[in-house]
Amino acid sequence: MSDWSPNSWMTKPNAQELRYEDPAELAQAAESLRKLPPLVTSWEVERLKDLLADAQEGRRFVLQGGDCAESLQECNSTIIAQKLKILLQMSLVLIHSAQKPVVRIGRFAGQYAKPRSKPTEVRQGVELPSYFGDLVNRPEFTAVARRADPRLMVDCYHHAAMTLNFIRSLSAAGFADVHHPEYWELSFFRAAMPPELHAEYERTTSKLAEALRFMQALGEHTVEELTRVDFFTSHEGLNLHYEVAQTRQVPRRTGWYDLTTHFPWIGERTRHLDGAHVEFFRGLVNPVGVKLGHGVAPSEVVQLIERLNPEDEPGKIVLITRMGAAKVTDALPPLLEAVKRSGRRVLWVCDPMHGNTKSTASGLKTRDFGDVLREVEYSFDVHERLGTYLGGVHFELTGEDVTECLGGAAGITEKDLDRNYSSLCDPRLNYRQALEMVFHIARRITESQRRNPASIT
Repeated sequence: MSDWSPNSWMTKPNAQELRYEDPAELAQAAESLRKLPPLVTSWEVERLKDLLADAQEGRRFVLQGGDCAESLQECNSTIIAQKLKILLQMSLVLIHSAQKPVVRIGRFAGQYAKPRSKPTEVRQGVELPSYFGDLVNRPEFTAVARRADPRLMVDCYHHAAMTLNFIRSLSAAGFADVHHPEYWELSFFRAAMPPELHAEYERTTSKLAEALRFMQALGEHTVEELTRVDFFTSHEGLNLHYEVAQTRQVPRRTGWYDLTTHFPWIGERTRHLDGAHVEFFRGLVNPVGVKLGHGVAPSEVVQLIERLNPEDEPGKIVLITRMGAAKVTDALPPLLEAVKRSGRRVLWVCDPMHGNTKSTASGLKTRDFGDVLREVEYSFDVHERLGTYLGGVHFELTGEDVTECLGGAAGITEKDLDRNYSSLCDPRLNYRQALEMVFHIARRITESQRRNPASIT
């Protein structure tokens, strides 16, 4: 790594370059961030890496979820608590079915930047920069709002810090105690869930509580590990100015840590081998995710792994596939086979959201619940057939009663989308769709384990 530094990415092409008008203003914001305390700690990063290493070996399952793009305006206690509750509910269902611990990773406390397919947007003949998330500019379609403002990096840091503080306070106070899943219910949970789904959730929580009481009666030490709930943060590391400003060396450890988050990932649009993002993330100690679409070449995936993790360190690389339901059965097998032949250790995670985005006749982006579910199920099928392990799922979701994705038991149709479509970028599963989705996944895991009991480790 003698040829790497936190700034060596600046010599590489940047596929999502953010154009700040005033270099002095950018430098001032970056200097402010460098002086502020880190958002996360190196020991938390190392803890997550150990858990991901377990997941690579099939001993854990990863649940990653949260907003497409966080909004500074939605940094409030109710919205944050709702996100935690739906992740907790989903993880409890997975624990019961997979019979192994679940690693919970939120798309929060930093998911303020979003890549865009085009750098500019045209409305009624007016062309302005695209909205790249609150970390970069603002959503209003005006020249002032769409200007890349480096001061927003400092604003987002403070909002991320407040979010993390609230999450940690809730966890310390017992909010996430697995013994009391009734604490996690959303305010509208009982009234809104279909009776059969609510009954299934009640059965699941009751069975898990009974199992925990039995283990405690036996004096099993592992129950402490099972009931302790950790939340880890993640976001796409799109804005490298922001990431670099919080990247540092820490006492009594070697290497460089990006302390804006526990788990940064590289997007489908920025995973170029010779690009700025791969260059930056190859020098980090953090575990790193890489999004992979249906067009990626198997040889390129192996090269990415080698570049980002030359020492083949356990828990380091997470490959997040986002193929689309129509393409996953053809596109995924060559990748699995190539990585398997390479002998490299990776964790495979399915992101069934991004490959299934479509637009309505009015131009509104949405996703169909059935397409999302099919991609997950097809991914399980492919992994099972090839003898590899699908170790996690990655969703854009919310604990709010939004109407952004079609279908599911909620029965959302195109005419319902305008009722409560609040996402600034991509559509999210609402609380009801998310919980319904995880029950389908749980049944699929149970079926797989019946066919292959050795998968329960």
